[in-house]
Amino acid sequence: MSNGLSPSRLDTLRRVMHGYVERGQVPGIAIHVRRGGDDIDETFGGVQRDTIFRISSLTKPITAAAVMVLIEECRIALDDPVATYLPELGATTVLREPGGSLDDTEPLARPITVRDLLTYTYGFGLDIPLMMGGAAIFARERELHLGALGPPDPSVPHTPDEWIALLGTLPLMSQPGERWRYGTSASVLGVLVARVAGQSLEQFFAERIFGPLGMRDTGFSVPAGSLARFTPVWGLDASGTSAIADPADGLWSAPPAFPDGAAGLVSTVDDYAAFGEMLLRHGEHGGARILGRTTVEAMITDQLTADQRANAGPILGPGLGWGLGLSVVRDRIGPAFVPGRFGWDGGFGSTWYADPENDVSAVLMMNHRLDAPVHWNVLADFWTAVYQALDD
Repeated sequence: MSNGLSPSRLDTLRRVMHGYVERGQVPGIAIHVRRGGDDIDETFGGVQRDTIFRISSLTKPITAAAVMVLIEECRIALDDPVATYLPELGATTVLREPGGSLDDTEPLARPITVRDLLTYTYGFGLDIPLMMGGAAIFARERELHLGALGPPDPSVPHTPDEWIALLGTLPLMSQPGERWRYGTSASVLGVLVARVAGQSLEQFFAERIFGPLGMRDTGFSVPAGSLARFTPVWGLDASGTSAIADPADGLWSAPPAFPDGAAGLVSTVDDYAAFGEMLLRHGEHGGARILGRTTVEAMITDQLTADQRANAGPILGPGLGWGLGLSVVRDRIGPAFVPGRFGWDGGFGSTWYADPENDVSAVLMMNHRLDAPVHWNVLADFWTAVYQALDD
């Protein structure tokens, strides 16, 4: 039994990924897959191993890990009221109806906790049906330029302190702990880390995570000397044609006013593979220990109730639960759905999951927004091809 990767069956993975690029459906793809002592590192199209990508929501697990570092140091605790550190959220009210008038509110039933933020149940976030229905809360969020509920956009004009103060003027959409709502929790966690640590979020990431793990190309912007390695990102224009949505010298070419812990980072496939290996190895990688074993075990354990999962909406798909800042597979509903596998996806075409049962960690990055079905097909085919290549 090799417990590695089958060389012949890896050809299927290469063929499928190459096909998407050859047909012009995706400009470029970079992948890393590791199992046991076997690694595959491949690029397809106009990207290289050191190409820098916008990783959007793959920022979220990194932000969660930073929070857990502070928890391990006893500087915060899971069940602390968030208002202890972010008093701007202490006077928040709650909409009686999520899609209703902003003036029709009720008091908080209990304080928002750090745990609520990590489990994405604090009461505010993306709700696709409500957005499509034109709910007033989303119109107000746009008026405030919070950037919390739209595509990743580092041009949010507010500093972290300004951002959290404006967010605190909005009512929640549900009571804390009531419902899983995507996205905004991670942005708040980023402000929390900076506030508690007394330094910028990027400085904390660099000192406590990126530096120790050798993630030299991961940050909230791309330095001028590295822009040649930074790919443009494509998206569909109004006519449905693929077009550059952000050039290399665009939105991520300068440090942002608001370093967004939900979706602000850029990285390379190898940098993120190091972070993923750290979590798979219970908090340690390459001689650097970032977190303790039991802390990681808590992060990768589903924390949601049955009701929270049932009402989570389409973003948290079938078979998935949510740990402390990342998704966790619960149900074996397909060949790549191994219970205990954990990770997440990014809206600019990135995916990372780690599987303790099979000792697998894999990353894919591409440079196209996931605004067309084909891009979700890329991710689904990637994971199917990875698992069929396991050599047992």
